[in-house]
Amino acid sequence: MTIIVGILKESYFLLNEMAPYLLFGFFFAGVLHIFFSAETVSKHLGKNDFLSVVKASLFGIPLPLCSCGVIPAAMSLRKEGAKKGAVLSFLISTPTTGIDSILATYALLGPFFAVFRVIASFVTGVFSGVMANLFIKEDEENSPAEDNVKCKLCHGTEDHDHRVSHKIKGVFSYAFGELLSDTGAWLLAGIVIGGIISYFLPEEFIRTYLGYGWKAMAIMLVVGIPMYVCASGSIPIAAALMMKGMNPGAAFVFLLAGPATNAVSVAMVSNNLGKKAVVIYLGSIAVCAVGLGIVLDHAWGIFQPPGITERMVHSGGMSPWIEITASMILLGLIGYNFVRRKKRG
Repeated sequence: MTIIVGILKESYFLLNEMAPYLLFGFFFAGVLHIFFSAETVSKHLGKNDFLSVVKASLFGIPLPLCSCGVIPAAMSLRKEGAKKGAVLSFLISTPTTGIDSILATYALLGPFFAVFRVIASFVTGVFSGVMANLFIKEDEENSPAEDNVKCKLCHGTEDHDHRVSHKIKGVFSYAFGELLSDTGAWLLAGIVIGGIISYFLPEEFIRTYLGYGWKAMAIMLVVGIPMYVCASGSIPIAAALMMKGMNPGAAFVFLLAGPATNAVSVAMVSNNLGKKAVVIYLGSIAVCAVGLGIVLDHAWGIFQPPGITERMVHSGGMSPWIEITASMILLGLIGYNFVRRKKRG
């Protein structure tokens, strides 16, 4: 019983830190979903050039799609005319960030880490797209008009209701309904895992085996690539590891590799884009994760932002009552969506 209470206390602490930022992030994600046209995106990604790759990565960064949710969106963009390089760039930059996870990263890991995570997601997406453009020859494709596939980033029908009231309803329905329903369980799982790490793993163990160097980054890479974890759900795990002594670079490797890949996304890339694309997809993530992790460690030493422990103990950014209220609202919405999904079978 003591162990359970200890884990719940650590998880509760992580939840309170994240909840206000997550609620705002989910709301903003709903705004993007309703007002962000996928047709506009796809028409910018149809050229086999550097600019298309850059645009794909930029389009993907704020979108709140996980590594499985991004699959139908990316494949629809492909059928609408996007080139393989742009699709790979979109596939990597989209699940590794999102407005909700950016704000949650700020809440737990600080502004320096949050900004670096966005930049790293963009760099990794662009790198993978450029590699695909260089080494993959495009096959003969049907025209976008012949495929006539609607991207799931938009509503999927031609009859849109443009009334303001319906758009506002759509924002909340997607943000705190569909999106939270898809990610809520993984988010809670990440928070609980973070609580378990905080309670059980001694600092000496983390410092000895996962503290610094190539070994720690390699382990995080091996753990992160096949694992399914959403961008927001990975943050409390990384925060707990850093509080126990893991260096920022190794934690970053997990934050990039975990959300960017899983077994399903690898299979999808293989089936739809080819085996060369899989090699470039995984290779780009591995190279960029480790390389940027090393850069982060050096930058951390130069700029010396507040340590994770000091930041979380002395943050004081919001009133405890705001954090507690936000946590209750977030848990209530996750519970409501779980019950509703069960009733629908």
